[in-house]
Amino acid sequence: MSGTFHLLTLFPEFFAGPLSVSILGRAIATGRVAVTCHQLRDWTTDRHRTVDDYPFGGGTGMVLKPEPLAAAIRDLRARFVPRVVLLTAAGRPFDQQVARAYALEARPLLLVCGRYEGVDERVAEQMVDEELAVGDFVVTGGEIPALAVVDAVSRLLPGVLGDDASSAEESFSDGLLEYPQYTRPREFEGQEVPEVLLSGHHARIVLWRRQEALRRTLARRPELLARVALSVADRAFLAELGWAG
Repeated sequence: MSGTFHLLTLFPEFFAGPLSVSILGRAIATGRVAVTCHQLRDWTTDRHRTVDDYPFGGGTGMVLKPEPLAAAIRDLRARFVPRVVLLTAAGRPFDQQVARAYALEARPLLLVCGRYEGVDERVAEQMVDEELAVGDFVVTGGEIPALAVVDAVSRLLPGVLGDDASSAEESFSDGLLEYPQYTRPREFEGQEVPEVLLSGHHARIVLWRRQEALRRTLARRPELLARVALSVADRAFLAELGWAG
């Protein structure tokens, strides 16, 4: 498994805070995860360190030029032999399945942070292994998506969470949304913790959690159920809730 990430960006300083705190900060401090930021302007050749230009055909905004981007990718690919991933709204959806695949990837990940109106298509077509989007929305640049990828993949690596079983019980780990969680006090503003969670009966708790995960997924993300391996008992429970799948 590889916990090595290279981030090609116009704003390396963006990552300083998020990468220094909490789980990611500890993982980097202990050497379980390594993140290196590379400034795209370092591969420019003009005195103004130009990285963008107007789009052919007209239109608003600017496009990342192919020359510095191609030079950067070639250089980093030669030095680190990474899997090259371009963060762009036009990419395929990033989900837990992709995160797992990246966590098992033997090569480092080179995450290319798009900016402005995007990158020159000749670079996107010829020089990246995959284009990735973190959702059906537009953000200012690829830095936020890249950080999301680093975080999602890192927490799947051995030792990063402390308790490796934690990631196996989170939302999307088995294709479902996670069941509801409760902690002390037992009563809060008139609402009690479900009695089954206080029973100490392990089998009943496991069943309750499975059924609540199914209930929540049906209510909030029903399309996920088509991709989940459902048992006969799961299907019977969902049918009681009105699911016609």
